[in-house]
Amino acid sequence: MYVTHLKCSKCGRIYKLEEKPVMCKSGDLGRLDIYYDYNAIANSVKKEDLAKRPFYMWRYREFLPVPDEKYIVSLGEGGTPLIKASRLAEKLNLRNLYLKDETRNPTGSFKDRAMSVAVSMAKYFGFKRAVIASSGNAAAALAAYGAKAGIEVYAFVPDFAGYGKIAQLLYYNAKVFKVRWTEAEDPTVKMMRILSEKYGFYPSPSFGVFNPYQIEGPKTISMEIVEQLNWQIPDQVFVPTGAASLLTGIFNGFRDWNETGWINGYPRLVSVQPEGNHPFVRAWRERADPDKIKPWEKPPETIATGLEDTFPWDGDAGLRALYKTNGYGVVVSDNEIIEAMKMLAGLEGIFAEPSGAAGLAGLVKAIENKMVDRDETIVVLVTGHGLKDPDIVKKTAGDAPLINPIEEEFFKAAREYYKIQL
Repeated sequence: MYVTHLKCSKCGRIYKLEEKPVMCKSGDLGRLDIYYDYNAIANSVKKEDLAKRPFYMWRYREFLPVPDEKYIVSLGEGGTPLIKASRLAEKLNLRNLYLKDETRNPTGSFKDRAMSVAVSMAKYFGFKRAVIASSGNAAAALAAYGAKAGIEVYAFVPDFAGYGKIAQLLYYNAKVFKVRWTEAEDPTVKMMRILSEKYGFYPSPSFGVFNPYQIEGPKTISMEIVEQLNWQIPDQVFVPTGAASLLTGIFNGFRDWNETGWINGYPRLVSVQPEGNHPFVRAWRERADPDKIKPWEKPPETIATGLEDTFPWDGDAGLRALYKTNGYGVVVSDNEIIEAMKMLAGLEGIFAEPSGAAGLAGLVKAIENKMVDRDETIVVLVTGHGLKDPDIVKKTAGDAPLINPIEEEFFKAAREYYKIQL
């Protein structure tokens, strides 16, 4: 075990892992940041040793908080491909564009990395019930890993969550509750806190204030990217952002390997949020104090439902990550997200949900704003599979023409519907 301690990001209180902390006892909603003994890690494992291990998330087990391998709950998460996007790069006039395809994870999103760690820690702590507030992907991941571990999962999702995600949850035997969202405050978080604080359920949302362990999983994305680029650091990494937990995790991965001495430097991290809900990017634009980020003032309005956190719970760490890496924020419209979904699928064969394609929409916008150099090495995170949100897909994809099995009707439909001549 290489965790030295946990420290509250607000009050500074120190905890040992043996105390099995999940939230700071001060009640000020500070995140318990996890600290590691990097010298001990560097002395126990060399980067050359990694190549001998299976290529999945737990390849980096020394950098994760689970104290013993016997507690690990895994479905084979991580080890996702870093795809050289040659056709997309040609369209965007870039030389080195890569897509980190997180749709390949067991439940179809990067949240599997987070929940593998979170559920492993729940197993270590001895919890039997877990509760989550989620737009769908994190809940699905928690439910899957909870099923694997024998932990009962209660999921609160917003009333507008896509049925594809709800169905997935129900199949994993989660107890799902749709909660009406009529004010700016996230009602799913309100319900999660009731079950956690009053009834002792293990809180496991995908933001660190209520569970510091899950944020450690996504940092393995950064580690994989560096390995897949032959130990080179990309110039920019585009990250879809809601609560800023993924952004924080991505930064932490690069930080860990800088601290261990395996790399030297950081990419520019780029946060991408939708127009209908961008409190984090607004804070970056205002050069806000990381500890004084203002929440969005109304319910979110975007097809990217995975990015609908009206308050970026890990925004303090996320803003510091942008400031540290000379990063920046980008805001994109729903139409730009839809166009990115079509480009990913039509040019590179990757089917992404709106939240999953937001990173590419952000790259397109950044190119328009002259924030990207043609010769830079760019990595875009594709965070969730298109089948996660079939309702949105149905609304935006259109439909196929219906014909009789007659040659003339085929040519007519091809000409009129698809605008092609054969």
